Parts: sequence; structure tokens; C-alpha cells
Amino acid sequence: MVENLKDAFIKIDREMVKAWVEDLVLVKTYTGLRFQEAILLKLSEIRGCDYRLAQPHEESQGIDGFVGEDAYSIKPSTYEAMQFLSESIDIKMIFYETIPSPIILGLIYVYLPDSGVIVSSATSI
Repeated sequence: MVENLKDAFIKIDREMVKAWVEDLVLVKTYTGLRFQEAILLKLSEIRGCDYRLAQPHEESQGIDGFVGEDAYSIKPSTYEAMQFLSESIDIKMIFYETIPSPIILGLIYVYLPDSGVIVSSATSI
């Protein structure tokens, strides 16, 4: 574990810190939570079951929400580029990308790696 941490420190550069700060400030805020909820809602509609956001003790395990009984971690597509860091999440992952639009507040493209499905959904936040 300590060796992994040493390796991770060596890989940290200015661009990574900038991306991390942007992710923290822009994605993990109210807007990011709204996107998470919109994604969980859309997936629950597709699967025909209920969804819920994670409780704080579940969030500490990397879980962002549940669809039915399945736990999901929902991350922006930029997170994939930072996968070489030491975080390891053993649950279903959903990666999303938002595309600004002059008509709607955001268009979300979601990639579900376990099924290869790409879902797009408009959201208003």
C-alpha cells in the first residue's frame, strides 16, 4: 500500500492537480449530484425498478446510488483518465459526459461498461 502511494505521488503533476480541482469544484457539487440522480432515474426507468442515492456510509465505500439492489459508482468520463491512482472500486461503474446545449441545460451521455450500453438523456438542473 505504501509503495502504491509512493508511485502515485511520482505521477502527480500540475495538469492532474488542475483536473482534480476542477472535478472537485465543478462535478462533485450540486450539479454533479443532480447528474447522478438523473442517471440513476434513467437507469431505473430502463430496468423498471426503483432507485435511491447512497447514504453517507455507502458513499465512503465508493457507492453513489442504487438501482434496484445493484450498487453503482457514477463518475465523469475524466475519471477514467485518473484510474492509475490507488482507488479501487469493486462495484458497477457508470461514466458520464455532459455536453452543453443552448436549448437544454445539459445532455448526458452515459456508458454502462458492464453492458456496453450508451444512454443519452436531457436534464434540467
